[in-house]
Amino acid sequence: MTATTAPAVVQVPMNDLLLQHATIREEIEAALAEVVASCGFILGPKVAAFEEAFARFCDVDHCIGVSNGTDAIVLTLRGLDVGAGDEVITTPYTFGATTEAICHVGARPVFVDAEEDQLCLDPTLVEAAITERTKVILPVHIYGHPANMEALLEIAARRGLDTVEDAAQAQGACRGNVTAGAMGRAACFSFYPGKNLGAYGDAGGITTNDEALARRLRSLRNHGMPLSGPKFHYDELGYNNRMDGLQGAVLNVKLPHLEGWNERRRQIAERYRERLEGVGDLQLPTEAEGARHVYHLYTVRTQRRDALCAHLRATGVTSVVMYPTPLHLTDAYAFLGHQEGDFPVSEAACRRILSLPIFPELADDLVDHVADQVCAFFST
Repeated sequence: MTATTAPAVVQVPMNDLLLQHATIREEIEAALAEVVASCGFILGPKVAAFEEAFARFCDVDHCIGVSNGTDAIVLTLRGLDVGAGDEVITTPYTFGATTEAICHVGARPVFVDAEEDQLCLDPTLVEAAITERTKVILPVHIYGHPANMEALLEIAARRGLDTVEDAAQAQGACRGNVTAGAMGRAACFSFYPGKNLGAYGDAGGITTNDEALARRLRSLRNHGMPLSGPKFHYDELGYNNRMDGLQGAVLNVKLPHLEGWNERRRQIAERYRERLEGVGDLQLPTEAEGARHVYHLYTVRTQRRDALCAHLRATGVTSVVMYPTPLHLTDAYAFLGHQEGDFPVSEAACRRILSLPIFPELADDLVDHVADQVCAFFST
């Protein structure tokens, strides 16, 4: 008798940064070598070049490179004079950095539930949450789908409020002809390595068309020092939130590839849709009319989420729950006094959401393998 071995389980990760790096290795190494040769390690010419290029990409006048996406929100709120006693309206269906930043400037997050289809901030519920203390509406372009900014901007204009985009997951997303980053008074980006446009470490950016705000943000990120004038003079209390030159170099190399990478994500999303539409009780991601989703994550919803996740893991497919708990039900925000049932759409999504693998280098046969495993689960 000849022993037989079981076929190897096909492994499908959520992301594979090594695959992406292999396609741009020579460009990256040359750009990093230039930074080392020039010793432009903090800010410097590579960051300035990226700021100019990313502002052009977003069709805005200014981009301010900063240390990470969380600091981008903190600095922007500080730049808009948001502080103690103020309120910022946002969603509980987001990564914790969104509300963490609000609290770090001394303001109070005021939650409004997500809308059902794309899980972004629901404009129909915002008006009722506005008080005399409200200063900013802070929507999140969750998973790469832009929030309904037209409706939110109309409310903000009518009520005299600023609107700041949390665009951490949405580099290249659009509504109509307007790119994420150009919709509000300012927008905040994360360039965490796994993002659609990711650095090789922590990095972030702020975009705006407001020249005065841009000048203040450039000062705040650098300890409150003026952009011109005597060194070691401080106009106000600032932060050490500068972008590293090495990250600016990496982002400069990657930015010209972003549109192609986003288009590949959209192709993968369409392939999933073709294979998974009508399967079990799956609720697939949708795209609002006039919106361009860039699929930072491909998220499905099902009442059998945990069992599906276990099945995929057993068949070599990585899947992730983002996010398992809406922020109002976490310990960090217990001080707000919310309870289960306050934001039902967000709560239901957290019980049902599951993200499937998606990244530009994911081959079609692996996309099909993931879809086959999902179909197999629902056929039993």
